Amino acid sequence: MHRNFPPRAAARGFTLPELLVAVAIGLLILAGMTTLFVRNSHAQQAVERANRQIENGRYAIDVMSVDLRNAGYYGEYDPTELPTPPGVPDPCALTVGALKAALPLHVQGYDAGAAMPGCLTDQKSGTDVLVVRHTRACVKGDPNCDASDPAGPLFQASLCNNPSELGSGNAADHYALDTDPSTLTRHSRDCTQTAGSGSLAPVRRFLTHIYFVANNDNSGDGIPTLKRVELRLVNGNLTPVTVPLVEGIDTLQLEYGMDTNGDGVVDTYSATPDSADNWRSVLSVRVALLAKNTDGAANVKRQPFQTMVLMANPTGRKLP
Repeated sequence: MHRNFPPRAAARGFTLPELLVAVAIGLLILAGMTTLFVRNSHAQQAVERANRQIENGRYAIDVMSVDLRNAGYYGEYDPTELPTPPGVPDPCALTVGALKAALPLHVQGYDAGAAMPGCLTDQKSGTDVLVVRHTRACVKGDPNCDASDPAGPLFQASLCNNPSELGSGNAADHYALDTDPSTLTRHSRDCTQTAGSGSLAPVRRFLTHIYFVANNDNSGDGIPTLKRVELRLVNGNLTPVTVPLVEGIDTLQLEYGMDTNGDGVVDTYSATPDSADNWRSVLSVRVALLAKNTDGAANVKRQPFQTMVLMANPTGRKLP
């Protein structure tokens, strides 16, 4: 038996015009996909830049706010008994005597254009400087405290009402501030009338923080950065150590709320309190800064951030 099959059509490929049309269509699709990918990539980069700006600005505000809320905290010691310095102290002074003289001023600052402290390097012109003083809340000897605590001056508040400490009538006997731990001999409440007896009072790290905006994070990189100078002990000597905190902080501006009549309430704000008496009356600080992107993008945008910080320690000492 034989079957009759229809004749097979002759096999043929794409003609050259068909191939060119297919290639052209493929290229158009590829170009569209590439354009879409590039646009999505640019949009994602813009979102990431904006997120970094917001994160950097918020973090900078948070770091300074936390430090300001602790301003004037010296453990159990109340510095209101100390005399006001005759002039505004130099926050970069590297002697124990200078630290003690500056103790009554929990905060001070420098307005843009003023003569700046000598320990600042690469400080950006047109920006303010903030100085904050306080002790750490944790006690020296606590492992959780010492693990993150660089060497530096130490503070001890006397709790002992004997004739050589709280009962002496001399404010200098009511606390100890030194870089040598062996001089910190103030006592706790369980002391007796005999000097030298009883357990020692807690010791805390004394902090002097100087906030400023630098032109660069690392030398010559052009990234404005919020930095902080800390007075630490290096090889046994008080030394200003600059610590980078937040990249992209372009501007820092400050205003200080002063209590001019001693009732514990802010009466006026000023960017330049100037005198030591005025600095001592500061109860709050307005912080304003600008954050910018740090990746060299041509379209530079600046995001403003601001807050007002009430300093609880000096405020509480003024309230009845």
